[in-house]
Amino acid sequence: MPNSELMAIGAFAQRSGLTSSALRFYADSGLLPPADVDPATGYRSYGVHQLERAVTLRRLREIAMPLAGVAAVLGAGAEEAARLLDEHVARIEGDAAVARQRAAAIKSALGGDAPGSLIAVLKGPVLAEAVEQVLTATATPTPTPTATATATVTGPTHDPASAVLAGLHIEASDEAVALTATDRYRLSTRTLVPVRTGERTWAGTVDGADLRNAVADVRRSALVRVEAVPHGIWLRMSGREDRHCRVLPEKYPDHRSLLASLGEATTRATVAKGALLRALEEHPGDRPVLRLTDRGVRVQAPDDELSGILLPAAVTGEDLRIRFEMTTLYAAVSTAIGPDVMLDLRGPLQPVTIRSADRGDLTTLTMPVTFDH
Repeated sequence: MPNSELMAIGAFAQRSGLTSSALRFYADSGLLPPADVDPATGYRSYGVHQLERAVTLRRLREIAMPLAGVAAVLGAGAEEAARLLDEHVARIEGDAAVARQRAAAIKSALGGDAPGSLIAVLKGPVLAEAVEQVLTATATPTPTPTATATATVTGPTHDPASAVLAGLHIEASDEAVALTATDRYRLSTRTLVPVRTGERTWAGTVDGADLRNAVADVRRSALVRVEAVPHGIWLRMSGREDRHCRVLPEKYPDHRSLLASLGEATTRATVAKGALLRALEEHPGDRPVLRLTDRGVRVQAPDDELSGILLPAAVTGEDLRIRFEMTTLYAAVSTAIGPDVMLDLRGPLQPVTIRSADRGDLTTLTMPVTFDH
């Protein structure tokens, strides 16, 4: 294809309505590979002829269609595609009815300081969702995780029970606000685009308990003004009481070096999030094993390789058998964004990246544990 017909990934993202991270996700999924990849730099380019497929793909994902369904619709004729869409909408309507019933049951069971330096103005519901997702990777004041873990995510220099690992690290620039949390065995990070950027760059680790206590009010606020003051931040919300959250004095682990040092995935699997969570819920033990082959992903017990639940999945690369702590893996999968999760694995002893790029860029690293000998 002539170079004049190719677009850089940023230009293609703007014309298709997909983010660059989403385009990389769909390329890795095989749904929308780039028209050209520079062998020297790895830079991806897309053709004008791919715009129609990209727009259709975006519209299908906007109605929460899983990747397998998207592939089926894109490969079907008009009549079959319409039938697949009708079936998907019917499933959504059924799920919504169940959710309304459960929400009604829950409802029936529920009975300022001076202004600081502006960090950012963020949408309240988006901030609340991101805080809850990322905080799942914080440490709790319980004993250290089991010693069978093969390595730590952030290195050995910090006590996993220390206060800083129970906090949420916030980094605000003139473009974005990044939220990061880790307990040394997991690491989650998500980047938010603010409605308004701050007066200067800012970084600090905010007390996790204070943020959890503020989430309900944050979610009900259209906009939240985040301000930095000495030893803390203020979450200022129109029509609601402002909330103060403490900033922890300890230095945060160097998570950026870890992310930069990750090797290439040797095995990649894309699997439906709901199916994987149900399989984990049905698993009888506290350390499930995932066996990844070209047949799919099997959730099984470590001492029984013939049993377990086989999940349909798109698996590429090497066959792999890997073991996790249930609490670590389940939390990482449950907070993923969208109906599918992509697992990037680097062997049985290395961090696993769990990601989904449809409604954000939440990325979670999870450590496996060793097999008992």
